[in-house]
Amino acid sequence: MRVVYVIDGIGRAGAEQSLLALAAPLRDRGVDLHIAYAFERAGQHDRFLAAGATLTSLDGRGGRTARVARARRLIRDVRPDLVHTTLFESDLIGRAAGALTRTPVVSSLVNAMYGPEQLANPELRRSRVRLAQTLDTASARVVRRFHAISHNVADTMAPRLHIRPDRIDVIYRGRDPGTIGTREHTRRRRVRAELGLRDDEAVVLGVARHEYQKGLDVLCRAYLQVRARQPSARLLIAGRHGSSTSELEAVLAGGGVDPATVLLGRRDDVPDLYCAADVFAFPTRWEGLGSTLIEAMALEAPIVVSDLPVTRELIGDTNACYAPVDDATAFAGAILAVLADPEGARVRTKASYARFLACFTSERVADQTLAFYERALRRTGVTRRRAGDERPGADR
Repeated sequence: MRVVYVIDGIGRAGAEQSLLALAAPLRDRGVDLHIAYAFERAGQHDRFLAAGATLTSLDGRGGRTARVARARRLIRDVRPDLVHTTLFESDLIGRAAGALTRTPVVSSLVNAMYGPEQLANPELRRSRVRLAQTLDTASARVVRRFHAISHNVADTMAPRLHIRPDRIDVIYRGRDPGTIGTREHTRRRRVRAELGLRDDEAVVLGVARHEYQKGLDVLCRAYLQVRARQPSARLLIAGRHGSSTSELEAVLAGGGVDPATVLLGRRDDVPDLYCAADVFAFPTRWEGLGSTLIEAMALEAPIVVSDLPVTRELIGDTNACYAPVDDATAFAGAILAVLADPEGARVRTKASYARFLACFTSERVADQTLAFYERALRRTGVTRRRAGDERPGADR
């Protein structure tokens, strides 16, 4: 099977990391994966190539129209069985190019978009959100099947994009246990030493880009309350700067905390950071799934999380400590409760790790993704290419 996968970039955000975790297992299952990325950013080119993917940049002059033209040429050269699109801009590009080449298109639904949570974002104009929804809905008409990364996303987005629920398959994201490693005492001690952390410092970790959706301002306000009760507590936030960075810096500085000691920026060692943490904090305002939660589960980090339907779907009711959305005081209380009860935290992390192994490994996700592709091809009446069928662009 040959697939052209259109995505915004090949950096270190959740969608890209999930695709990287999937690339080698799909290769091992006979999928010839061509990744077309819309924007040339700092990425993980070598790791994608090592996983067996072929990479093509769609970036350049001419904006979206030119990117559609480049994607169309790529599809004509590669002649894939399917085009798979992920993320808003790439959905528009890949769907248009697929329609122009009469190639079956499948799309991933990766977030709960266009609802009251997004409309409450002060950084967005309501008119732009509604325009995006209109474009998304219109282009979705060419999609043969949809993949949702959670049942919550499927249930939310079906009516918002006017999609029949029976056209959506739910497949969670995954991570490779062999790549991410395990939480071991020696690893924890090494990482904490490298970070200059004392043994008596309780570390609260956040991992997210600095955007309104991720609720890092809530975490910073909660941390100031935790620090008032437990002065040795440290907050570390890994993730690229964004539209909320100045607000985070102001909250921390206003509480007497040097932002430079908290905001670590983009990191390449995030799995190690989970091992160093005593609490992983996930204060998101809305979410499609939360890949960092999967990583925290895999590395047995105690979790404090916003109480959303999708987070309960992912982790379970009893494997984390929940706090109401946008409530810094409640979030601080949940963090303090975890720090005060290490045995209870240990029980929860063991249960969440077992859940990770059962539901969220890359091997499991690859099996489900291949079955999804097969269903899409059967529904469209397309027969998968047999071994030895030669097409232009087959040589890599």
